[in-house]
Amino acid sequence: MNEPSEAAERRYPVLKRERSEIGPDADKPLDDWLAIEEPMEIRLGFGPAERRETRSLSITMRTPGHDFELAAGFLHTEAVIRSHDEIERIEFCGPAVAPRTASNIVRVELSADVEVRLKSLERNFYTTSSCGICGKASLDAVEVEGIPPLPRVGVTLTHSTLPQLPERLRKSQPSFERTGGIHAAALVDASGSLHAVREDVGRHNAVDKLIGYQLLQRDLPLHRFAMLVSGRASFEILQKALVAGIPMIVAVGAPSSLAVDLANRFGMTLVGFTSAHRYNVYSGVERIVER
Repeated sequence: MNEPSEAAERRYPVLKRERSEIGPDADKPLDDWLAIEEPMEIRLGFGPAERRETRSLSITMRTPGHDFELAAGFLHTEAVIRSHDEIERIEFCGPAVAPRTASNIVRVELSADVEVRLKSLERNFYTTSSCGICGKASLDAVEVEGIPPLPRVGVTLTHSTLPQLPERLRKSQPSFERTGGIHAAALVDASGSLHAVREDVGRHNAVDKLIGYQLLQRDLPLHRFAMLVSGRASFEILQKALVAGIPMIVAVGAPSSLAVDLANRFGMTLVGFTSAHRYNVYSGVERIVER
């Protein structure tokens, strides 16, 4: 696969906007840093050389930056591709949206021998809480995809390490420090060190960028890492982690009921409401050890 262009890293995740602060001591306009939110279209090219097809797969609102990772991670967590070797190249297409930026359209060309199931391109692989389908159907849909089982234990974290993780993540979020309005996802090793961090206005995009980074590094599955997320733990986030082989999710916020059900069914560790003083374990307590 061709290496991602440097243009993938030339996006600006924040910008300045003028604001007026209302209060007794606020009497003049001020500058504020805001997280950028722009649409990104993922286009997929696939099929044998003599009859290549192109499909617009998804349009997501994201923070620019690491766009190739976002596209690769999305394709992997949606079970469209299984490995790095199935990608022939990733490129921007269409006109640049501004002189300093690349296009908001990312095209992923798959190898000619990759079989693409068109049904999966319709995003019917799983359902969200707004689809009106029961949680059991959602869990069954994940199970029939044939996702490889997680290791019985894999990564472990200590009781003393877990409360330190939110602050470590906060210190590794440059865009959050400026804007206060952006999510993050990080891979955490057994020592509690942050291996990689990605930010985005969409929490699911931050996860896809993180997984896409590892996929492009040919480093899947991710059994030796836990994933730390700055917000809540939803069904979608756990499903993406499961596909990537991540056995433990640590969330600063709350888990959803379906996320807990998925964690229990597939043997994942799920930790929520993680702070410097406490945390809740909803599933897989065997991966949290004394030392």
